[in-house]
Order: sequence, then structure tokens, then C-alpha cells
Amino acid sequence: MRHYLFKTCVIVLCLQSFCISSTAFADEIRQVPIDEKVITEHKMQINGKKISYHATTGTQPVWDDEGHPTATLFYTYYQRTDIKDDSNRPLIISFNGGPGSASVWMHIAYTGPRVLNVDDEGYPLQPYGVKNNDYSILDTADIVYVNPVNTGYSRVLPNAKGKMPSKDEQQKMFFGVNADIKYLAEWVTTFVTRNERWRSPKYLIGESYGTARVSGLALELQKNQWMYPNGVILVSPTDLGIERNGPVKAANRLPYFAAAAWYHKVLGEDLLQQDLTPLLAEVEQFTLNQYLPALAKGSFIEPEEKQRIAEQVARYSGLSVTEVLQSNLDIDTNYFWKALLRDRQQTIGRLDSRYIGIDEKTVGGRPDYNAELTSWLHSFTPAINDYLRTELNYKTDLKYNMFGPVHPWDKSKDNTGANLRLAMAQNPYLNVMIQSGYYDGATNYFDAKYTMWQLDRSGLMKHRLSFKGYRSGHMMYLRHDDLKQSNQDLREFIKTTLPTTGQPAKY
Repeated sequence: MRHYLFKTCVIVLCLQSFCISSTAFADEIRQVPIDEKVITEHKMQINGKKISYHATTGTQPVWDDEGHPTATLFYTYYQRTDIKDDSNRPLIISFNGGPGSASVWMHIAYTGPRVLNVDDEGYPLQPYGVKNNDYSILDTADIVYVNPVNTGYSRVLPNAKGKMPSKDEQQKMFFGVNADIKYLAEWVTTFVTRNERWRSPKYLIGESYGTARVSGLALELQKNQWMYPNGVILVSPTDLGIERNGPVKAANRLPYFAAAAWYHKVLGEDLLQQDLTPLLAEVEQFTLNQYLPALAKGSFIEPEEKQRIAEQVARYSGLSVTEVLQSNLDIDTNYFWKALLRDRQQTIGRLDSRYIGIDEKTVGGRPDYNAELTSWLHSFTPAINDYLRTELNYKTDLKYNMFGPVHPWDKSKDNTGANLRLAMAQNPYLNVMIQSGYYDGATNYFDAKYTMWQLDRSGLMKHRLSFKGYRSGHMMYLRHDDLKQSNQDLREFIKTTLPTTGQPAKY
């Protein structure tokens, strides 16, 4: 389907006194206007149905308690224009992770109206660019993609005296688990107010570290902004502050090891003859019932049991029994990525283990680079820069930060999982869905299941928690079949979690 651009309307508001500039520098210094928007009009087809929509790109400020702008966030907002009443139309608020990552990944590869020009498995193709996303959820919900401070075109601003905050001051303001959640909640409230979306059902979606962000935002929005979401979607989630160290951390890797080994056909023939999902169910049962208890015994495990467990771990992981024993049953992921295909002189990717890398030396305990990330940057970087400028008409000389300077990041007091549980308890409308790729070695799918199991240990809300798995990696939507299925899963989640007319929010 060809993408049509009909006309461009530019609305600009730039408070020049608060742009990133200084009278000490030349007028030609690159600046970011703190409050502007550019609107373009489009039409497309989704699942065979024609829709019309606006795309708004722009910046919106973050303010301090005295009303001074401290940063400005770049965003892209897609809104259907062929809907007469949007009071019941869902609004999706989308974040990526890092921390320090722009919103580019889900924007132009997952839920938005345009997706990368990649092959069916997600590998880059030239010419670089975007194409129509036939499966976008824009038919069902409007979407805003938010770039936190220092990502995309978002930037820290000078203070009221015209000076940039120090690095320590910036960290306290923006760069930590709780600071991030606090300023983003304020930003979201301003956005919802400006765009008159208070009546709309609202959903938060985050990927990777973005899952900690939206989990914390769910409670922060309810507690301090009096805004109650209908759903939270966790794509390739982190631990959300829910501890899984020691034996749990080690054991939870095995189902992912089995998935990667199955994909690269290094398991025994009896296992390769199985389909992936029943094989993983088998490995999960072994992990919970035998592997985890064995690891918990540490050095006091009986030699016979240790040998038996090592043989089974080797059988499922594709490694040798010797490697498992020499690891004391606890296999490091870096070693796995380096060793699984060592005989082929290849490494496998961290975030998506379908991707292959080649190192300078076959020996060693970790790959030289992340094979999947270099492949993705091939596609995403030229595509987002071209798309924003040529199709959405957002013109700037600022560099689009795929990954921005946000470190050191304050990881202390990460209670985002507990906060999400409390938000669910406070809000009977609030449901949670987790989406994970089986070949993700960074935030593996079994860790995601474990997080879901531990999120509400009372079990009173487990009917409001769901999990979806896909045959790809961290960004499962790069694979064509999973792009289609994962968007459909989102669509169904939204539709099934919207309350019926007259349904009260009560237990």
C-alpha cells in the first residue's frame, strides 16, 4: 500500500529565550525550540480498512515547581481524523527503554503506521526507509511516542539564569528510576490536557527498561496526577525491582538457552523434532522442579545429582556436560553467546539470538560485539532521520539521539513492580499484558513469566495478568509474522479490557 501525504500544516510556538542557546555564542548555534508542533495529514490501510490520521511531531516542555522550563521532550502523536467522538477512543502512551533510548524502536517497527524496510525475519534492506504497516494498532487507538530527556531531539534546558544544570543536578532532575517517573507523569498530564484526552481510556506501553518506567508511571499517574490507566503493556520486561538473584537468576536462563539452541539446530535430534513451544514447556518444568532446587544446594549437592542435572542442562542448552560442570551448573550468558556456535566460528546475538556474529578469535568468554544491535542500527538510524524530516516535515539540525547521555543512572529504590501491583489493586479497570520473544537473551522470556508470577503473590488479580510469547527476540515485532501477531494481541488486549457501558470500577 502506497503511503500518501496530502498536505502539511505547520504550527510553531518557540519560546526563544528558553531555547538551548547562549548570548555568548554565535546566532548559528543549534537550538531546540521548547514548545512547537508540526502537523501532517495522511491516509493508509490497516487490515484492508482505510483510515485517515494526523501525525503531530513537536516538543513540549517539562517545568519545575516555579514554572520554569527545565527540559523539552520530542514526541510524535498519531490521531485518527475519521472518528467523530474520541471520548471512548483509547490513547496509547509509548516509551522505549535503555535507559537512554529514544522511542524510535516501537515507533517505526511495531505499532506505528510506518515500519522499517526489512526482510521478513527483520534483517536490514537497502534502500533504507519505511513502508506501510498493515498491522498498526492505529485503527483501534491513537498513539503518542515520547522521547525522555536527552533521547531523540529531547534536551535539557538552561535554568532561569541561562546556565545549564550541572551533571549532578541533571541526574537528580531526570536520570534515575524515580526522577524519570515523576517528570514524565507531569509531562503526560500536560499532553493529555492540551490534546483534550482526559475522557479517553489510556494505556501505557513500554519496552525493556521502558517497562520499569510504565510500571512506575501507572501508580504515579493515579497517585499524583489523578489519572487512571486501563492497561499496561510490558514488552520484554526488566525485573521491575522484583529480585531474582542467585539460583533463580541462573535457573531462569535455561528455557532461553534451549530456545536459542533449538533455533540453531544444535540440540539432539529427538529435541529438534519437537516444535518449539512444547519443548520449552518441557524445559520450564525441568527448570522449576529439578534445576532450581539443585542450584539452591550449591556445593553441598551430591555428586550423582550434580552429574545428572549437568547432563540434562547440557542436553537442553546445546553445551557440553564438561562446560556445564565447569560452570558449577551456573552458565553465564556471555559465555553462552560465545560458545554455542564456537565449532562454526560464530557467535549469537544478545538481544536476539537468531543473529550471527563473527569474532576475531574463536577462543574467549564473550563475543566481541552484539550482532543484533549493529544490524538494527543499520536500519533504524537512517529510517527515523529520513522519515521525520521528509514525511512528517519536522526540520531540525539537532542530532537524533538513538541513545542519549543519561548515565550514571540512579537505580536505587526501584519499587516499580510493587507500585504496579498497588496501582492494579487501586484500579479495578487496570490490566497488564506481557510480550516477550523466546530468543531474547537480555530480558529472557522465562524471567518475564517469573516477574508476572511474583507481581501479585496473593493471586487475587492474576486473572488481570497475561503473557504472550513470540518466535523472535527482544524486539519481537521485527519478524513479519510476529509483527502481525503481536499487534493483533495488542488490539485484542485493548478491546477486552475496555469496560462495557455502565460497568463501574469496583470489586
